[in-house]
Amino acid sequence: MSTLVSEEVREALHEGRPVVALESTLIAHGLPRPRNLAVAEELEDSVRAGGAVPATIAVVDGTARIGLDRAALTRIAEDPSVRKLGHRDLAPAVATRATGATTVSATAWLADTAGIRVFATGGLGGVHREWSETQDESADLRLLARVGITVVCAGVKSILDVPATLQRLETLGVTVVGYGTEHFPGFYLSSSGEPVDWTLRTPEEVAGVIRAQDGLGGTRAALVVANPVPVTEQLDPALHDRVLARGLAAAKEKVITGQAVTPFLLEYLMVHTEGASLEANLAAVRGNVRLAARIAGAYAAAPGAGGR
Repeated sequence: MSTLVSEEVREALHEGRPVVALESTLIAHGLPRPRNLAVAEELEDSVRAGGAVPATIAVVDGTARIGLDRAALTRIAEDPSVRKLGHRDLAPAVATRATGATTVSATAWLADTAGIRVFATGGLGGVHREWSETQDESADLRLLARVGITVVCAGVKSILDVPATLQRLETLGVTVVGYGTEHFPGFYLSSSGEPVDWTLRTPEEVAGVIRAQDGLGGTRAALVVANPVPVTEQLDPALHDRVLARGLAAAKEKVITGQAVTPFLLEYLMVHTEGASLEANLAAVRGNVRLAARIAGAYAAAPGAGGR
């Protein structure tokens, strides 16, 4: 069996109870040890406190696991050999019995195949700066055009080309709504300055959009719920802009290109903001997880929910 759904998640889905998918890349590659395991447990506890069942997703010894037990969660957090898996990497990982943490694209893909409708993460990937030269674009975008899942996020990483990313999502037919905001969030920042076409203000309104997607049928695509980090917990915008500008200059000077740019800039921001960017990231993730649990609950409570 290449996919294993935990008993808790399987029973919740069968009974129509709310489930929230969680990615594992944040645990394996986004946080320092041992804090990463504590945060992973905290996020699962937050989903439970919101009345939903957490389904952290990863690949363990060639098996895609949807819902991790304590041993698997600990391994993903502590084993330095854990790989980073996008959805294109899932088949090789399964075939070679590898162990890997799932990115947004891989998590969304596996959650969708299991019938999970709501997924919480930090920020999406997107179109990279200087795209016209590099043609560099996250796999997240095309994948979201293929799965009928609701992704609660804090926008896209601010190191990317946000306007181009929003245009790409529109082209791909991915619906984007702001949650309690008329501007698209900027991951570390409450606002990227870019407007959104639709603003929703309650979990019930989001659940209504999910149900409308179910009823309309046709081509399936994700619903992106852009939930801003609170202004009081965002990275100071002036500090963000100053450090990012220096980071971009440093990447150019060191001739860092392609997939290496994002991890370089994220690390540069963390170091040169003295950890403030990491705290803003965590504040965003926590808020997204809490909101995702409420949305999943509102959707599960609706008559006829669960069909698509």
